[in-house]
Amino acid sequence: MTYAELPASTPEAQGIPSHAILDFVNAAEADVDALHSFILLRHGHRVAQGWWAPYSPDIPHVLFSLSKSFTSTGIGLAVADGLLSVDDPVISFFPEDLPAEVSDNLAAMRVRHLLSMSTGHGEDTTNHMATAPDGNWARAFLARPVDHAPGTHFLYNTGASYMLSAIVQNLTGMTLLLYLTERIFEPLGIEGATWDSCPRGVNLGGFGLSLKTEDIARFGQLYLQKGVWEGEQLLPEAWVAEATSYQTDNSSMDNADWSQGYGFQFWRCRHNAYRGDGAFGQYCLVMPDQDAVLSITGGLGDMQAVLDLVWMHLLPVMAAEALPEDELTRSELVSKLASLALPPLEGLSASPVASAISGKTYAFDLDVQRTIAERHFASADAQLLRSMSLALDGDGGTLVIEDGRGPQKVAFGLREWRFGTTLLDGDKPRKVAASGAWITEDTFAVKLCLYETPFCPTIFCRFGDGHVIYQFRSNVGFGVLERPELVGKVML
Repeated sequence: MTYAELPASTPEAQGIPSHAILDFVNAAEADVDALHSFILLRHGHRVAQGWWAPYSPDIPHVLFSLSKSFTSTGIGLAVADGLLSVDDPVISFFPEDLPAEVSDNLAAMRVRHLLSMSTGHGEDTTNHMATAPDGNWARAFLARPVDHAPGTHFLYNTGASYMLSAIVQNLTGMTLLLYLTERIFEPLGIEGATWDSCPRGVNLGGFGLSLKTEDIARFGQLYLQKGVWEGEQLLPEAWVAEATSYQTDNSSMDNADWSQGYGFQFWRCRHNAYRGDGAFGQYCLVMPDQDAVLSITGGLGDMQAVLDLVWMHLLPVMAAEALPEDELTRSELVSKLASLALPPLEGLSASPVASAISGKTYAFDLDVQRTIAERHFASADAQLLRSMSLALDGDGGTLVIEDGRGPQKVAFGLREWRFGTTLLDGDKPRKVAASGAWITEDTFAVKLCLYETPFCPTIFCRFGDGHVIYQFRSNVGFGVLERPELVGKVML
């Protein structure tokens, strides 16, 4: 099926000076680590876009909690279909999964409380659900204590988003992804979406969706157009207004754009904007007053920082009328956007110890690692490092890490990216671009850009006489970013 392209335009024709976009991109490269892509739409026109290689337009990116805004959309469709009301009790959808005693607060919980993160829980329910021995996440959610009256207490609770997904599946007989595909994704031209599921086959709702940057932009434009796409009302205008308006007080949150109020799985922002967002810099930012949409993917440690750059460089200069064309600056912008890239690992291309360590295998003590894991972070035996080897050739090499699943190989280029797949930092193969370099004469590092995700970890190997000191450091993550050093001994 062929879908209409988002029309392209010069920035000036849509009231944005090219220098402002160039300033935004340059500031992002200087001040945040790191953007992976962006598309800026104004008046429905694509005025600028860019991908930092090895990220690219045709590769989906993990969205994390930006998934929640798509889950909200599924509920909006189900409401429009007459399948439920946001004031229906949550327990009414799960009669087989209720605890022996239903508390007053649980009984009072409504669908709107799931949507607005005001279920009354005192802690996020997600971990309890994900570790449920029977794999029944809904039952685990309903078993958790509801400490506050629903509607009185904001708590960012990803388990609530899962329950919304489960409700859609219970009512429609299809997964949330399939429901959205038929009703929203196909008309928008969104193809190839994937969504992780729980052990019982329910899409996770609060995370797990992967989409391309343009898909995010189209979704944002649908909301900006109040649910209309190419003349068809795909999503009720009333739902768009309700979902993106202030529903819950979250003023206790620390960051400026996380304390402006929460809607139905959307965040309110400063400047009368709203957004869906996900961990480490996944954004669908809608600016109604400016008639603009900005979609972003990234691997950010500071999510507020990139919004600050939007408010500083882009939003203030969006004019109501077209601006005079600035061909010189626009040419500079076009050139900049075409050359965006995350730098491969920098360092030396050679070392006097290279020939002595290349191809040698180093073994690691599993008992030591289990002790470290108990103290610092959770780690299954399958992930424990058993051995490693580094084989170097003229313009790259291969890193082999053996864990409980067997040898995991990564081919890398010397101070350039080499492409492949890896299981090194996950439970399923991921596309990876890898680069290596000698950081010092005795320390070789390999950077892994898992370019379907925000994650770009680096492995450091410091070689000594008959041993190696190994360390894994991640750019971003939910837990420990810098794992303890491990000492491996050369196998003779």
